[in-house]
Formats: sequence, C-alpha cells, structure tokens
Amino acid sequence: MIFRTGQLQGVWSLVAHSLSGRLLLLTMLYVLASMALIFLPAMGIEERDILGDHILSAEMSILPFTTPNQDWPDDLRQNLLKHADADEVLLRRQYQRDYFQIGAPHSWIDRTIDLRRERLWRDIVNALDCLINGGHRTLHVIAPSRIKDASTISIILSEAPIRAGLMRYARQVMAAAAFISGLTGALVFLSLYYFAVRPMRRITRAMSDFHENPEDASRIIVPSPRPDEIGIAERELAAMQADLYSFLRQKEKLAAVGAAVSRIQHDLRNILANAQLACDRVAASGDPEVQRLTPRLMTAIDRAIGLATTTLKYGRTHDLPPAPADFPLRALIEEAAAAAMEGHAGDCRFENAIDESAMVHADRDQLFRIVLNLLRNACEACGGKGAVRVQAACADGALAIDIADSGCGIPPIIGVKLFQPFVSAGRPGGTGLGLAIARDLARGHGGDLTLVSTGPQGTVFRITLPA
Repeated sequence: MIFRTGQLQGVWSLVAHSLSGRLLLLTMLYVLASMALIFLPAMGIEERDILGDHILSAEMSILPFTTPNQDWPDDLRQNLLKHADADEVLLRRQYQRDYFQIGAPHSWIDRTIDLRRERLWRDIVNALDCLINGGHRTLHVIAPSRIKDASTISIILSEAPIRAGLMRYARQVMAAAAFISGLTGALVFLSLYYFAVRPMRRITRAMSDFHENPEDASRIIVPSPRPDEIGIAERELAAMQADLYSFLRQKEKLAAVGAAVSRIQHDLRNILANAQLACDRVAASGDPEVQRLTPRLMTAIDRAIGLATTTLKYGRTHDLPPAPADFPLRALIEEAAAAAMEGHAGDCRFENAIDESAMVHADRDQLFRIVLNLLRNACEACGGKGAVRVQAACADGALAIDIADSGCGIPPIIGVKLFQPFVSAGRPGGTGLGLAIARDLARGHGGDLTLVSTGPQGTVFRITLPA
C-alpha cells in the first residue's frame, strides 16, 4: 500500500497532536521500557541456560567412559565425544580427574564462569559482556556434575556459539517487545479514539459551530444517552447552549422594545415639557381652585419628566469608562450629602465618620453619582426623622464605604431583586433605576455595590472599591 505525503502528514498529526496519539506513543514507550527491564535478567538467564546445555552435552558424551572396566573402540569414542559441545572436558572425582580432549587444545583462557554460584546480577553482567565484547574469546565453564562420584565438571570452549545464541535470543526478545508495544499501543489508541476522541471532537465541533452563529437553534448539540462523563458533558453543553440561545433571543427582543421605549420616552418628555410650561402659566391664575390643584399637577409632571429622563440615561450604552484619580473621600461625601439632603434638612441627621486624611482612587464624578443616589435613598428611607451615617475602612486590599440609615428597612420580597432595573424599594415616585445604575458604575471600577443588612433597625449599603 502506497501512502501519499498528505496522508502520512495527517496520520502523524493525528498521532502526535491528539490525546489518544500521545497516549499511543507513551504506551509504546512504557511497554518498551518494561521490556528493557525484563530484557536484562532474561539475557542472564538465557546465557546460563546455554552454558548449562553445553555442560549437559559434555556430561552425556563422557558418561559412557566413566564406567570402570569398559574398553571402547577409538572410532566410537570419537563419535561420542564430538557431541560434547566443547573442545576440552575435565571431570573431577574424589580420587581422580578425567580429561577428555575433543577439539584443538587451548593454550589461553580468557574468562572463567562458575555456574555453581546462582547470582542473577552476575549472570546479567556475564551476558552483557558476552554481547558487547565476546565472540573471539575462550571460556572456561565450571558447573556441578550429575555423574556419580564426580564433584564438578569443567569445559573449555569458544565463546562464538554462546554469543550467537544470545544474539539470536536478543533479536527474538526485541521483536516480541516491538510487537507487544505496538499491539498494546494500537489497542489503547483505537479504544480511546472510538470511546473518547470521537465524542470529544463532536463536542468541540458543536461548540465551534454554535460559536459561529449562536442565534441558530439548529446548531445546539443533541446529547447522546451515554451515562459517562462525556455524556454528562454533552448534556451540560446542550443546556448551556439552549440557555444562551434563549438569552440572546430575549436580549434581541428587549433591545427592540428598549429602542421603541426610548423613542416613546423622548417624545413623551417633549410633550411633558410643553405641559410643564402650560402649568406655569396656569399657576399665574387667581382662581383658588386652580391654585389648589396646580402644585399636585406640577409634581406629577415633574415625576413623569424625571422618569423619562432616567430611563433614557439608563438605556445609553456608550458611557465613558472610569477615569480614576486620587482625591479626598470625606470632601466628596460632604458634597454629595449636601445635594442629597436638600428638602430633608430638618428630617434627618447626617454623620460623616470618614477621616480627613482618607484618600480614594476612583472616577470622582461617577463615585459622586453612586454616593448621591445612596444618600438620597437613605434620607427618603428615614422619613420625617432619623439618621444617616457614612464610614469607610480598608480590608483585604479593598476600600469599603458603608452608608447606613435608621429607616424601617427594605421588604424581603424586594430585597431579592433590589439591584434589577425598574425595581423600586417602595419609595413613591421612584424609577427603580438608581441602584442598578450605581452598581454598574461600581463594577466598572472593579468593585461592587451590595446590601449588607436591612431590617427594622435600618439598612446598610456597601460600596467596595479596589484600595
């Protein structure tokens, strides 16, 4: 089979740049490492077995000649001894030594191997030495003998057949290791590919398709009934995509409604402005009934204009980002309190508990709007009497500004959604946008606006800003 360059690159990309492909390579590497750890003792055991076979062949060859009172012909003797797998054999008995010369005598011995000591690490060293340095040396092998009345048997032989046998066995072990590692890695790769990689690719493809057009409901993934982690991920992704799709649809509808409301509010504000001018002229009338009803009419028109103006301001999306600077916090609180308590001067007391040296790093205009909104709400919550207190403290790398009033608190049903747009805390004529705008401005600084506590003893709001 001939593979094109593109196909080979695709296979390599799949193997090298995917989780299953990397696991395939790691599995093969670990199997090869395990086989390498097995390879060393196996080679030592194999060399001992090969030498043991030579010892056994030598014993079988010389066994007939160890029987006393037996005279063997020279031809038969030579035919038996040539199967000894050794050039020289020496049998040690209690009272004698038998020497058998089969091949050419060796005048020099390079290595002596004693098989009477069973030590695996020594066998491993001997096998590695034979593989690396062997092939042309002469070996002297000593082993215990199984021949009656004999203690040991020694053979002298060339190392070449020993090394040839070890090389043959090493090739077999390496081939088996390569086959096992390849087979194991392939099985792991295929298992992961079909059970994990393919489903994950389906999930990532669904995420990519949905990202291209999240307003297309047909791109929401259809989860499989799998009970495992991938099935859970598919179901959670489908739920998240469905929620996001619904949110975008709702946002689109709200944007359309908001645009229509903005146009209506703009026109309504112009109409109310004309009505306000007309009321000013009517107020100049000397009719007592007109004089009695005009203030109520003026108040209603002022509230309507305020509602229209506030709604338009909240609908703007191009507010400038904060331009933070360092300035004294106490002076800003005093300025905001003076503006908030207009009309409430005799109704509530104000206490500024902020130190003169306290500095803040924020956008002064935006922070003024936040504090002014909270102070106005606090003054109105106090009703005809009460107190408003402002204090600040630094903790955990943040500046916390607490604004507390002694009012009757916020109803629990309103406190749950207090910071949502158009939710009023119960103040007559309120638009329900002040706290929503204040929280947006605080979060624009990297901080937040939270309700700390509320109840019959009063309400505490906290402005948190980075210190």
